[in-house]
Amino acid sequence: MSESKKNLRLKKYTMFGIFKKKTEREKLQKRYEKLLREAYLLSSSNRRMSDQKTMEANIVLAQMDNLN
Repeated sequence: MSESKKNLRLKKYTMFGIFKKKTEREKLQKRYEKLLREAYLLSSSNRRMSDQKTMEANIVLAQMDNLN
């Protein structure tokens, strides 16, 4: 299959990917990344809040592990 046909096929699948529902694991992954990002940003200004965000991220990570 030529490269252009592969690209067209890929575009077709990604275009309809917007209607795809996120799995529970994907939702938890996104929340985990968000919490870690917030913890990193808070680490230079408010250490206590940064530690709390990190703890919340670890809880979400444990939830992701329990899904398997």
